[in-house]
Amino acid sequence: MEQKRKEEGLRIVVVGHVDHGKSTVIGRLLYDTESLPEGAVDKVRRIAKETGKPFEYAYLLDAFEEEQKQGITIDTTQIQFATAKREYVIIDAPGHKEFLKNMISGAANANAAMLIVDAQQGVQEQSRRHGYMLSLLGIRKVYVIINKMDLVGYSENVFRQVADDMKDFLEGLDVHPLNYIPVSGFLGDNIASKSDNMPWYAGVNLLDSLDLLEGETGITDKALRLPIQDVFKFDERRIIAGRVESGQLNVGDEIAIYPSGRRTRISGIACWREQDRRMTATAGESTGIIVKDEFFNQRGEIITHAADEPPAVSNRLRASLFWMGKEPLRLNKTYKLKLATQEVGAEVESIVKTIDASNLDSREGASEIKLNDVAEVILRLKASIAFDVFQAHQATGRFVLVDGYDVAGGGIVVAAEAAAEEQEPVFIGERVTARGDIFDEFYYDVERYAVTKVAAAPQKTYQVGDVIPTKGLSYEYPENFDILVLRDQAAISVRNRRIIDIQPLTDYHYSGCPVVNGRGFGLKVHESGLLCQLLAEYAALAAGQASPKEKADFANRYYFLNQYRTLKFYFDYVI
Repeated sequence: MEQKRKEEGLRIVVVGHVDHGKSTVIGRLLYDTESLPEGAVDKVRRIAKETGKPFEYAYLLDAFEEEQKQGITIDTTQIQFATAKREYVIIDAPGHKEFLKNMISGAANANAAMLIVDAQQGVQEQSRRHGYMLSLLGIRKVYVIINKMDLVGYSENVFRQVADDMKDFLEGLDVHPLNYIPVSGFLGDNIASKSDNMPWYAGVNLLDSLDLLEGETGITDKALRLPIQDVFKFDERRIIAGRVESGQLNVGDEIAIYPSGRRTRISGIACWREQDRRMTATAGESTGIIVKDEFFNQRGEIITHAADEPPAVSNRLRASLFWMGKEPLRLNKTYKLKLATQEVGAEVESIVKTIDASNLDSREGASEIKLNDVAEVILRLKASIAFDVFQAHQATGRFVLVDGYDVAGGGIVVAAEAAAEEQEPVFIGERVTARGDIFDEFYYDVERYAVTKVAAAPQKTYQVGDVIPTKGLSYEYPENFDILVLRDQAAISVRNRRIIDIQPLTDYHYSGCPVVNGRGFGLKVHESGLLCQLLAEYAALAAGQASPKEKADFANRYYFLNQYRTLKFYFDYVI
């Protein structure tokens, strides 16, 4: 019946050492199930003839003729096929070391895996590395396919030896394959039908083994995780878009949005047509929601139910990391961490240990992580983000590290670490220190009726001789001006965008340059007499028990906006 055909599909990643025949196995599988596009076989026969090579089922998977002529797969290819039970997406991942980053991206959303091992060559270093990466990605449903059995005379002893070697390694990773299947991809043994050449094998063929796999269960029952992909404005509607990674949401649900933890309710699920209107979105679906309270939201935040166990929020995390970068990963170098839809600067605070992925030996005290090394590290982020431990929620517990424009590493979150105290920016002089939030970005939150700091200054300390950022998103200062940090009794002189002096306020004399306070507001000071008056009044307020009104009156007399500080809005607010 069609009911079985419509069972939820599975994504299966196929990995293996180069030349171990993984593409041949998949090509043969597609051929035997008549899942190939029309003309694909004829095209491969033509290319084989042009290159003087025999027909290879592996070429059926290669997306480009150039790849077919080279004889190796260099990119991740996804092909759909179906059995009587369900639909499948087969993800063919490259086997060469230099293409491991493509494999990571291909395996990221897989439900299960096939690990291909050559019966002749046995378990190789790359076989072990692929096994380790599958464990890092949390893929536990694994079939080990021992290929090219025809080249070892269909020997049961060879099969048992290779299977035992792989089993010993994978069990150390807490990966327990569902089965070890002997096949010949080239001849079709045990691919879509039971092979007469291996009567000693009592198990089922590869195709039937795939149909025995159970789909992902319980993901809808897990706590809600909806990473925000983007925020759109349509008419009067403000739509928060993203993919539901786990759980389900309903109109009327109370939700919390992290890292802030602010709460609101879902007032609707966006749709284009009235007949498409719905009240629920579940795990695996991309959706757009409308919330009751339209406070500022941004890409990367994670939505949960208010009653759910919240994600961790911290600027430090412990991770298991696989490094694929051209250059070694080094301590205190800044990389970009991408987790779900979040992007944030990250440094390796410490390398707890490195692990040899080929034999699982570990060592401590490393100062860098080299190509193809695995390590347990403590990452320190430039800002606090929301995330989960991988075992609890895979989608929000898995990340990649980007070095420049290249994906250089991938890993999983092992634990949340205590957040490091974020250093406030400061001016440091020989005799005085003052807070330096003049370079922070402040925006007006219309819905909360408040000015809020949304981004801290990238530089944390400023000293004499430093060039300062005179222009940001919410401020623009002249090249020559003075900063009076009244609360810290400090004066900073800036000339040609460079700090020339940091001194106690008592030593400061009006220079004729524009003057701003420590928050970037202009000061109504244009001659020495006004400066003395301002300082005297401020001293009186600071020494006494000034009321809020008195403080406000002082600010209104001496501060002004919209010259150096620009009052911007959080979002495209419609009056």
